[in-house]
Amino acid sequence: MKTNPRFIISGGGTGGHIYPAIAIANEIKAQFPEAEILFVGAQDKMEMQKVPAAGYQIEGLWIAGIQRKLTLSNLMFPIKFLSSLIKSRGIINRFKPDVVIGTGGFASGAVVKVAGSMDIPTVIQEQNSYPGITNKMLAKNAKSICVAYEGLERFFDKNKIQLTGNPVRQDLLTIDSKRSEAIKFFDLDPNKKTVVVLGGSLGARKINQLIEQKLNVFSDNNVQVIWQCGKFYFEEYKKYNSSLVQVSAFIEKMDLLYAAADVIISRAGASSVSELAIVGKPVIFIPSPNVAEDHQTKNAKSIADKNGAILIKESELEQRFDLELKKLISDENYSHELSFNLKKLAKPNATKEIVKQIIQLVK
Repeated sequence: MKTNPRFIISGGGTGGHIYPAIAIANEIKAQFPEAEILFVGAQDKMEMQKVPAAGYQIEGLWIAGIQRKLTLSNLMFPIKFLSSLIKSRGIINRFKPDVVIGTGGFASGAVVKVAGSMDIPTVIQEQNSYPGITNKMLAKNAKSICVAYEGLERFFDKNKIQLTGNPVRQDLLTIDSKRSEAIKFFDLDPNKKTVVVLGGSLGARKINQLIEQKLNVFSDNNVQVIWQCGKFYFEEYKKYNSSLVQVSAFIEKMDLLYAAADVIISRAGASSVSELAIVGKPVIFIPSPNVAEDHQTKNAKSIADKNGAILIKESELEQRFDLELKKLISDENYSHELSFNLKKLAKPNATKEIVKQIIQLVK
């Protein structure tokens, strides 16, 4: 194989598409230091900050997703998509990639579609148990489809599917040795249990409203809380900062955050589920019902059915949350059982397996 292969990686809009893309890039560079990597994203989305912060060059496309209601943005979508196809062709002609990789999101739709039409090998990485619109559209021309869940043959050509798991940050593999560092970093009381609340990079209103209502429950159970509320909600909730509650818009040191946690409350996006399986801490999943085909509930159910986590639907929070939280905090045997079962489902080598599929396509 050539010593300096060239790759375009595209995916974005949310952390669930961006961080797997960065994890793949990091693994490619680890194996092939001379490799050249270019990211392509949506020009006004968070990847335009997160990718350069990770040390990679990115180019932005004028593209956005389709809203669920009639908006000006929806009316503009055909024009934006055509513009993105034209720009993607220019980027590909200039960069000359050996392989183009898509991790989801509308930006990846444009560049991966163009690459396929130009006979450049493409790989798509589907993180969820139910594929998104973009990856279903791209699957026909893809050379390899890396998935994290079984049973996706009903959506994709079974001969292209590789069950790899989802790429995750490699620093999560060593969190067990970082507990003391994490306690110090977040200035926590080592004698109190810590509940970590993850609302996603943008935030989850229902989870934030829940935590606001339950602050007295945390206090009554003598636990401290690290509450990542998302950038859209920080101004609203920062007033709750105290000696027992730390409110943040976003947390960069996720390895230390997971190391500090005794209990984690999270949405059930695919990347979160995969990371939490590696972390192996007791988890309460509160899936978002406002996603395509309710795939977050399916993600969480695949774990809960194996007794690896607690699944509470938004409609059940009032009846179940207090009891489930108290049981996790007070019953060590129950917590350990959930953790043990969750860790059995982890795929720590997922990123290496995905890169293996990518490298096989380099001519």
